[in-house]
Order: sequence, then C-alpha cells, then structure tokens
Amino acid sequence: MAVTNIAKAFVFGSVLLSLAACGDTWGQRAVTGGGIGAGSGALIGAVTPIGLLPGALIGGAVGAGVGAATTPKK
Repeated sequence: MAVTNIAKAFVFGSVLLSLAACGDTWGQRAVTGGGIGAGSGALIGAVTPIGLLPGALIGGAVGAGVGAATTPKK
C-alpha cells in the first residue's frame, strides 16, 4: 500500500515540476516555482518520513531557486 502512495506522489510531483516556473520575469518564475515546489514537496513529505512542513519548505526553496535561475534572457 505504501509503495502505491509513493508512486502516486512521484508521478504527481513530476507533473507539478514540469509546470514549475511559468512566467516571464525573474520574480514571476521564482514565485510560481516556489508555490509549485512547496505543493509537491508537501505531497512527497506526506508519504515519506520527512513530514509535511519540512517537505513544503524544502520544495518551496528549491522551486523558487530553480524558477529564478531559469529565467530566459531577452
């Protein structure tokens, strides 16, 4: 039963990460990446021993960083 929950979390997390950092400016990409990262991190944290809050914090920080770092140069 736990394996199916983890598999669902990774599939859902990968879908969320594929949508991460939508936006045109540095700020938009950081905010959307952080939000999507926090959501997917909380989901993964819920099915692992990490926990909801630490998962959301780590996911949000990573998502914001990746979103900001991948801003296209114009």
